[in-house]
Amino acid sequence: MFDSLTDRLTSVFSRLKGKGRLSVDDVKSGLREIRLALLEADVNYKVVKDLMARVQERAVGEDVLESLTPGQQVVKIVRDELTALMGGQSAGLNLSHHPAVVMLVGLQGSGKTTTAAKLALHLQKEGRKPILVAADVYRPAAIAQLQTLGDNLEIPVVTGDSAHPVQIASAGVEWAKENLRDVVLIDTAGRLQIDEAMMNELKEIRSAVDPDEILFVADAMTGQEAVNIARTFNDSIAFSGVILTKLDGDARGGAALSVHHITNKAIKFVGVGEKIVDLQPFHPDRMAERILGMGDVLSLIEQAETQMDQKKAEQLARHIKKNQFTLQDFLEQLEEMRKLGPLSGILEKLPLKKIKGNVDVDERDLTKTLAVLRSMTLEERLNSSIIGGSRKKRIARGSGTKVRDVNRVLSRFKESKKAIKLLSSKRGGKGRSPMDLMGM
Repeated sequence: MFDSLTDRLTSVFSRLKGKGRLSVDDVKSGLREIRLALLEADVNYKVVKDLMARVQERAVGEDVLESLTPGQQVVKIVRDELTALMGGQSAGLNLSHHPAVVMLVGLQGSGKTTTAAKLALHLQKEGRKPILVAADVYRPAAIAQLQTLGDNLEIPVVTGDSAHPVQIASAGVEWAKENLRDVVLIDTAGRLQIDEAMMNELKEIRSAVDPDEILFVADAMTGQEAVNIARTFNDSIAFSGVILTKLDGDARGGAALSVHHITNKAIKFVGVGEKIVDLQPFHPDRMAERILGMGDVLSLIEQAETQMDQKKAEQLARHIKKNQFTLQDFLEQLEEMRKLGPLSGILEKLPLKKIKGNVDVDERDLTKTLAVLRSMTLEERLNSSIIGGSRKKRIARGSGTKVRDVNRVLSRFKESKKAIKLLSSKRGGKGRSPMDLMGM
């Protein structure tokens, strides 16, 4: 989402860091470019004005201009102010009551129903026992959608016996008490636009269930419109936090940089993909560094820890130690990496801007490689030396590829095997994670 903004800011900072000393005019010129970049990224005008005033006040100070590395000092100031702009520090959910009640509110199409299921899964992984409450009785198939998501996650979904959202929400809280569930997630109804009836209904639900959290769900792709809608919702029902969906999209990112400053409410989670696992806690400092091209390695590590199979990782470590890395290991590691999402998303979290700019990420290539590997027999994956001409033709037919594609996969496997062996011998396999040994 922030690619264009990151490119612009990186260019500005490269010029500033390339100078041994900075004058006031140098700094002001750079800040003008940053201001334009933020406005083009659809950041609210007032937000940009306030941000740049704070940055300029600090950046033209004597401590910066007289520093040995003034360019880097300016980068640090911008990073700190961006972090503060987005809330300063991550904010968790208030779930102190038993059961804790969380209302999800927002316009129709913002992704509330899917986000409710994603949040339920996130809480379940943290050891909670959530339930979902289907209080959207207006949108066709909304209840059925939530039931399907709940069934797939093995999380109970309460639909109630009434057609009235307030009664359904109340029934959900009572069901949670009776069945010893500790979090109630209420999926409320939205509209295509804000109207008085919707707001009155949300206020009635709030009065009936006394929620611990009211989370406003906003589509980050709508930019400034999401911020304007957030302001209206906050004025009406005073929500406690924000969840931004579709942060992996190609919009300019203004909502993420503006919504906290406008509403004074923390962004608590962000949706980063369509999969049910694609919901992450929001960290303002990490997002600021990602915007500035510094990557977000910590989030990538946390994602890997939660989504990658630890047993397979340990098995791979043993095979590497014994120099027994096989095509089966190669296949399993590619499948594990696929769990982290698109390769472009992984690259965005790595602080390798120059390298990323020269990498042609083609998801189809990875898909083709997986097809070739899956078309091999287990015997072939465990002993690649037996793969001759006739086997290559059969593998190509089975995977819908050509023999040259099979040869390319085998060549890449040999290169990976050499690289892993080299890294293992140079750095020592003991105590190294498989991703570390693979140079990731």
